[in-house]
Amino acid sequence: MGESSRRHVGYVAPDPNAMENAVLVAVSTPDVTSDQTSEYLDELDFLALTAGFHSVKRFTQNLAVVDSRTYVGRGKCAEIAAYLSESEIQVAIFDDELTPSQLRNLDENLRVRILDRTSLILEIFASRAKTAYAKKQVELAQYQYLLPRLTGMWTHLERQRGGKGGLNMRGPGESQLEVDHRIILEKISRLKEELVRIDRQMAAQRGNRKGLARISLVGYTNVGKSTIMNLLAKSDVFAENKLFATLDTTVRKVVVENIPFLLSDTVGFIRKLPTQLIEAFKSTLDEVREADILMHVVDISHPNFEDQVKVVNCTLHDIGVKDKPVYMVFNKIDAYKPLPRDEFAVTVPDPRSRTLEELEKSWISAESQPCIFISAKDKIRIDKLRSDLYRMVEEVYAGRYPFGNFLW
Repeated sequence: MGESSRRHVGYVAPDPNAMENAVLVAVSTPDVTSDQTSEYLDELDFLALTAGFHSVKRFTQNLAVVDSRTYVGRGKCAEIAAYLSESEIQVAIFDDELTPSQLRNLDENLRVRILDRTSLILEIFASRAKTAYAKKQVELAQYQYLLPRLTGMWTHLERQRGGKGGLNMRGPGESQLEVDHRIILEKISRLKEELVRIDRQMAAQRGNRKGLARISLVGYTNVGKSTIMNLLAKSDVFAENKLFATLDTTVRKVVVENIPFLLSDTVGFIRKLPTQLIEAFKSTLDEVREADILMHVVDISHPNFEDQVKVVNCTLHDIGVKDKPVYMVFNKIDAYKPLPRDEFAVTVPDPRSRTLEELEKSWISAESQPCIFISAKDKIRIDKLRSDLYRMVEEVYAGRYPFGNFLW
């Protein structure tokens, strides 16, 4: 798609000297605490790093609602503009999806390249897509995002299109914006047709595997799903400590003792996952919808892992996945560090000060689904994980679905 997307194809850990500097901007509304705003900006920082940007400063503002014109208030916008002009930073990244008018007004006020959360995630997806199918899905999402934001953009599109002998296809009295709009609509239509054709092929492939039980790995991005996939399937799925290391669905046959089953790994979820991407990747997520069991992998070392669990559950609901048996796998116990406790505090202790043992007991007693605490990196309790999977798949093959009395 754009030059910035092509620049990150085949993305590896960025060279700090080659990265573009950027500022991060977020609005804190009454329903978001200051701690949550800080966490959201940490995640935006990680997204920016994955896309090849180095964040040098953060701007936040408390507002009842975001400003419909410039996202932040007029004074904060002037403050950001002054900082950008003095520091010569050329990128500003916003932690929400900006409306076309906000994007246009911010461009006029800040005079730098504007990226919102959606366009940043789209850039990362474009750099991570490896197969033709994933590339087409991301390209479709990019065009759907750009379509309502055409004013002042894509003025080069007309030069990409020609008729016989290179004739210009622009009709009399047709504006450049109308040409660009028509071209993008045609590209969206073509991509949808191509994806429907590939979807049919993939559906046929899934139909050929109906005899085997199917387990699908789901979870927030960067929780270790691909590492677990490699451990169980003895495969070499790409795993990296970066967001969205996996975009394409990977399916492997696994045999535990004498029982075979299929294990699939697909794209991780994230807070405020762009609706364009959810729509574009719906067919890829058919592996999740058609699975017999979901393995919900959680990064227990993340300070707000419970919020991530809620995001994943909401996303599963959005894509039509419900009433499936779920096996909770709390990963990265090797990295878990509880906050120190204040023995003299009179307030309720911070939940993040719970020990690993306390967390394990609370989840086992509170949840209506089986769970396990492991470290895929250090291979802690992997034998127990395999044993649990053996018993689950055994019940699927025996026709007791969902788990019956398994681990209750």
